[in-house]
Formats: sequence, structure tokens, C-alpha cells
Amino acid sequence: MSIEIIGLLITFLLGLFIVIGALVAFLANKKQKITDFSLGLAFSVIIMLIVLDLIPEVIEHLGMSYIWLFLIFVILGYGLLRLLDHFVPDHHDSTSMTKKEANDNLAHIGLISSIALVIHNIVEGMAVYTTVLTSVTTGLMLAIGIGFHNLPLGMVIATTFYQGNQPIKKGALVLSVVSLSTLLGGFLSFVLNNQSLPDMALGSLLSLTLGMLLFILFSELLPRIRKSKYKLERNLGLGIGIVIMLLSLCI
Repeated sequence: MSIEIIGLLITFLLGLFIVIGALVAFLANKKQKITDFSLGLAFSVIIMLIVLDLIPEVIEHLGMSYIWLFLIFVILGYGLLRLLDHFVPDHHDSTSMTKKEANDNLAHIGLISSIALVIHNIVEGMAVYTTVLTSVTTGLMLAIGIGFHNLPLGMVIATTFYQGNQPIKKGALVLSVVSLSTLLGGFLSFVLNNQSLPDMALGSLLSLTLGMLLFILFSELLPRIRKSKYKLERNLGLGIGIVIMLLSLCI
């Protein structure tokens, strides 16, 4: 088996962590508690992802001399999701939601989170693929580390779509797209003849993703977790999210 095929296979397996996380959430009992747990998990994971992963990578690719480009793409990413906000199920003040509005709100969070994750996973897939070409062992360990912080994200996507009473086919389609986006990143590197995108392009894409994640954090997740019914499960999710991200960083 060629090293290129191994690289693509590892990026495919990386995407399966999203599916595994989704299966855990789908098979669990007490769905409302799992929802509050998953939202707390997502909040801490995204914060840690921004602080420990995205910001250092953006600095690495853009450097401090292009801080203006970083700010432009962060604002663009935030504004893009705010614009897309008008094309997905509307969300309301959680204190006055009907059951249907609450379900639509959960589906809304799952959908826009998926949009941001697809872009991020493409970049991660490219990084894993190019690492595998240098060292299969290092690339595999990198994929496992990234996979650990993809597990809770898969749980969140599955929980929001399931709890939001969305059609199973719709949820499965979104999960498939998010999962396969890491493979797409690896395939792009393969098509580019194993060359990475220019640092400025990678830094801009990561800044765009960061802006999207900031929108998800403060406009979507924060209002929901503040109104969580099950505080213990929410706080447990917040704590476990931090532990998972620290473990993935160590790996």
C-alpha cells in the first residue's frame, strides 16, 4: 500500500471520530440531560480549540505582521455566520421559547456549527495527510489527538439534530459531510501534489473558522447553557471538555 493511500485512509479514519461521538449521544438515555451535557462540552471544547489550536496556528502561518489580515477574516467569519443566520431555522430568546422554537434553535446550532467545522476539518485533514507522508507514526498520533476533540463535537451535532426532532436523514447527511471533510482535506493535499496551501491562505482560513466559532460561542451556545435545566450535567460537560482537549494536546 502506497504512503499516499495510507495518508488518505488515516484522514478518513479521523473523520470517523465525529461519527463515534454522534453514536454515543444517539444511544444514550435521558436525552435532555445529554443535550445539556453536550452543550457544556461543546462550549469548553470550542474555547480550548480557539486558545490551544487555532490562535497558535494562525500566529504560525500569518505572523504578527499580518495581524490586520487575521482581524479581517475573524470579522468576516463572524459576519458570515450571522448572515447565514437568516437562512436556517430562526432562534429566539430562550426564556420565551415554545417547544417547537426550542427544537428549531437546537437544529440551528447544529447546522451552523457544522458549517464552521467543515472548513476547520479540511485544514486539519491537509495537515494530517502531509504529516503522514513524513512519518506514518507521527501522522497517526496527530490524527488520534485531533480525533479526541472531534468526539464531543460529534456528540453535539447529533444531539442538537435529534433533540430538535429533525429528520434522521438530514442529521445523517450533515454528519457525513462533517466527517468526510477531513478526507477532503487530505485529498486536496494529494491533488496539490502533496504541497500545503500558502501560509497566508491557511492563516486566513483558520481566522475565518475562528470568527465562525466565536459567533457560535457567544450567539448560540452561551444563551443555551446559561438556561440549562440540568446544571450538574452542564458543568460536567464543561469540565470533561477541558480534560479531553488537554489530553489531545498531550498526545
